Amino acid sequence: MTHFRKLKLAGATALAAMSMVFGAGAAEWRGWNIHVEDYPVSVAMESFMAEVTEKTGGELTGTVFHAGVLGDQPDAIEQTRLGIMDFGVFSLGPMGQAVPETNVVSLPFIFSSIDQMHRLMDGEVGAEIDKGLQAKGIVALGWYDAGARSFYNSQKPINTPEDVAGMKIRVMSNDLFVGMVEAMGGNATPMAFGEVYQSLQTGVVDGAENNPPSYESTNHYEVAKYYSLSEHLIIPECLCMSKKTWDGLSAEQQEIVLAAGRASADYQRELWAEREQASMDVIKAAGTEVNTVADKAPFQAAMTEVYDKFLADNPELTDLVNMIRNAE
Repeated sequence: MTHFRKLKLAGATALAAMSMVFGAGAAEWRGWNIHVEDYPVSVAMESFMAEVTEKTGGELTGTVFHAGVLGDQPDAIEQTRLGIMDFGVFSLGPMGQAVPETNVVSLPFIFSSIDQMHRLMDGEVGAEIDKGLQAKGIVALGWYDAGARSFYNSQKPINTPEDVAGMKIRVMSNDLFVGMVEAMGGNATPMAFGEVYQSLQTGVVDGAENNPPSYESTNHYEVAKYYSLSEHLIIPECLCMSKKTWDGLSAEQQEIVLAAGRASADYQRELWAEREQASMDVIKAAGTEVNTVADKAPFQAAMTEVYDKFLADNPELTDLVNMIRNAE
């Protein structure tokens, strides 16, 4: 963090503390976060609240509660919709039950790259998802980066869907992800994340998939030496605000809050990129064979049956899915 940002955060913290002590008609917000304090999301959320406090002259203050101390994500989403919680950062993956539009970004290979995800979420696609969120009582202030999930295994590099055929791949417990592996001829094996290391070590599974920091921090690279940058799942996170809180702001305050949200998203993406690069440096130094999947088109083509089933169950989301798939 730069010296300027440290001073900015310190000043905003002091303003927040004064507001809590002296009142002064200030609104004291509560922010929900599942991550620990030094995580990129957490630092960016603190930066967001600091900027809001500074730019409103202490009229709007708040506290970010990290590490899930205010409950789990489903409860936090519901509390934000009801206005009990003022803001939070939520993965769009689990939001589908409340906001169907967010299910679209959980489709495998829906985005061709991280850069494309950023561009589309900052534009028309993000605006469409925000409409769905607002209809359910939530306003999107910015789209955070949660990285891309890629395949890793103990046998060989993966460059084409055919390379997955016959492999036993651990996936999260979600029909979309099971269908993704099966569409490539692999054997999808849902299991708890904590069981993956031993399962790779003993051959219960041949591989798994996750983002670089998760692959590195769990030492999975010790038992699965091939890491293939397929980027098959790129699921952003949302810096979201309760619409009830948002509607209670003046037009000037809304402008400040939205600008701070977008600035914090840019900052979080920088921090996440640094975190990913650090993880990549560790795994490469350990001898991991890393390859980039140059052509994702065959993988996207293999997902036809996954998409057909999803759209048959959610026909109202067809235009949004096509908007992403037809984007450059």
